Order: sequence, then C-alpha cells, then structure tokens
Amino acid sequence: MRSIIPIGPFHPLQDEPENFVLTVEGETVVDIDANIGYIHKGIELLAQQKTYDQVVFLVERICGICSITHTQCFCNAVEDLLQMDVPERAKYIRTILGEIERIHSHLLWMGLAGHFIGYNTVFMWVWKYREPILDMMEYLTGNRQSCGMLKVGGVRRDLDNEKFPALIETVDKLEPQIKMLADAVQDDPVLKARLKGVGVLTKKDAIDYCVVGPTARASGLDIDVRKDEPYAAYPYIDWNTVVLPNGDVYDKFLVRTLEVLESIKIIRQAVKQIPGGEFLQKVEHIPVGEGIGLYEAPRGEDIHYVRSNGSNYPERVKVRAPSFINIPSFHASCIGQQVADVTITLAAVDPCYSCTERMISAHSPNRSMRWSQEDLVSISQKKTRDIASQLGKEYDLPSLRKKLL
Repeated sequence: MRSIIPIGPFHPLQDEPENFVLTVEGETVVDIDANIGYIHKGIELLAQQKTYDQVVFLVERICGICSITHTQCFCNAVEDLLQMDVPERAKYIRTILGEIERIHSHLLWMGLAGHFIGYNTVFMWVWKYREPILDMMEYLTGNRQSCGMLKVGGVRRDLDNEKFPALIETVDKLEPQIKMLADAVQDDPVLKARLKGVGVLTKKDAIDYCVVGPTARASGLDIDVRKDEPYAAYPYIDWNTVVLPNGDVYDKFLVRTLEVLESIKIIRQAVKQIPGGEFLQKVEHIPVGEGIGLYEAPRGEDIHYVRSNGSNYPERVKVRAPSFINIPSFHASCIGQQVADVTITLAAVDPCYSCTERMISAHSPNRSMRWSQEDLVSISQKKTRDIASQLGKEYDLPSLRKKLL
C-alpha cells in the first residue's frame, strides 16, 4: 500500500523552505516530487529596473553564501557582451576571493552534514575551522559576506598586498586540519556505514540529469568550469579537479573535503603570482548585445545571461544557478532508498533554494485566474499599502512620529 510523506516546506534539515512529497511503499521511496516557489524574490525582474552597477549589488544577494559567485558570473556575462578583458590584477583578486568563498561554502555544508547524521563532533570541528576563513574575508574586504568587491571591468577596490601573508598563514593552519578531517572520514567505520551506498547517483544518471559541480564529480564526471571554460586567473594556476566514482553521499562529502585542499593550493599560487598595476578598466557605455557568463560556484556551474538594448538598464537578466539543475536528480538518487536516508540524500547536493526560486506566473487554486509578474507586484504593493493604512489607524502613526521627533 502506498502512502504520502511530505518533507517541508519547513523541516529541521532544510535551512530554507522547500516542499518534497515522497510516495512510499512501507519504508521504501517509490516516487518524489519537488515543489519550489516559497521564497521567490523576483531578482530577474528587479534587475531590469536597475543600472548595471546596481545589478551587481542585487545579484550579490541572490544567495547568502555565494555573493562572489553571482557577482562574478554577472560581470563575466556583461564583459562577454563587451568582449573586454579585465586587468590581470583584477583576475587574481577575483580568483582569491572566489576560492575563499568556496572554502567557506564547503566547510559550512560539511559541518551541517555532520549535524544531519547526528555526528556533532564533525559539526563543531568544521565550523571552528570555517570561522578564520570568514574573518579573513572581512580582513581583506571589510565584510565577512556580501563584500561588494566586484564590478564590471574588474574589482571595485584593490587588495592590500601587505595583508596577503595573513591570508597564507590562515590557509596554512587550515590545511592540516582538513587533511585530518579527510583521513577521519576515510577511516571512520560509522561514517562509512551511514553514508556509503546511500543516495547513489550513477554516472549515467548524472549525465542524463545534467548535474554539475561536486554532485557531478562525485559520480565520476570530470567537469569544472574553471578548467573547461577558464576565466579569471585559473588558466595561469596549476590545480586538479577532484573526481570520485561512486556517486553516493559518502563520495559527495569526500569530494568537498578534498576540494578545500585544492582551493588552498589555488590561493597560495594566486597570492604568489599576483601582478601589480590597474585593478579596474572603466566602462563608459553598454552597447546593444547579449552576453553569457559562466562561473564554477561551490555547488557547480552558475550561468548568467544579459541582454542590453543600449540603455543604462539591462533589458533582460537570466540566472540559472546550479541547484536548479541538481535538484531534479533526486528522482534518480532517492527512489528506491529508505525514508530515513532521503533527507541526507536531499542535503548531499548542497541545494540552495534561494538561488533556485523563480516564477513567471501564478494560478488561483481553482485555476480560474492567472497572474503575471506585473500583476503579482501590483497585488503585493496594494497589500503593503493596506497593511500600512491599517497600522496607521490602529497605532495612530502620525502621533507616534511627532512623539519620536
């Protein structure tokens, strides 16, 4: 007999709201459906109402982790439209910041993965290791997250070379800690028993579902935008993609652990090789045209598409984050699994629902009405005005303002 088990939209394993509907026979999952749209922010529509420089700050807030990811991907798209090459120093700065963010993102997920399976020692270890990385981002840029560093044509602010020794010292301390963690993961029988063979995404399924990032590399696919479509300073740096064959949750954990070590290697080389000179090429005007930006986010290939009509505002901005392409693979990795293994399988692709959300139109429950983006914005604005009006009556806001002034 089949039963339905909902996971979410609010669930202790999910940091963001998303709804998964499991169809089960006993304890075995026979079907899964994902419902998105709970935290849609309308980024693409908002981008059309802002200048290109303002859009950089907007896309920085698509994801709470990937602020460098989306800003660099957007800048790559506009620079592709312009057919311009940014200064060499800017390329290295972008690479350094991007790899710091990758380390931060991977460590965040690894800690949460330990917490999800009740292994809170891993959670506490890894988040302790992550804290100096965030401190270093603040030391270099002024903020731990959403640092506002990138700009079309290069970077908004230069990095002080005198701060680089502190960065190298930080990653030097991190390296043995991550190696110890990698050894522990590979030697721990409890982790192996809990994660090996769980949520397997075969290489064939990985290809069929077009998955990207660590999800793909854990299934034996040697793909990485940094090597396949190199940008920033990656063509000048020696590093390796981490590819494992089994496609289970264990390999997804180990891939991210080993990728942190590669990121440390990249940072060391970038700091050693960074040239002096200009860090920003000024852009006077965006002509009519279109461009595509690619970026290897911590979760995989990020894509931004930009179309210009020659004005100061983009005519269209389209974002395809990696989670949008990885989430459908749950049909391959979750079906046939036990219910107890589904949540960790869902978490193993490190899904970012904030990056994924999108909406073109909405239907009423009985489908008698259909609303466009413009309709939804108008309805939201009217509701806000109604709430403000009601609050004004209840609390006599004019009188309160006088008292405060």
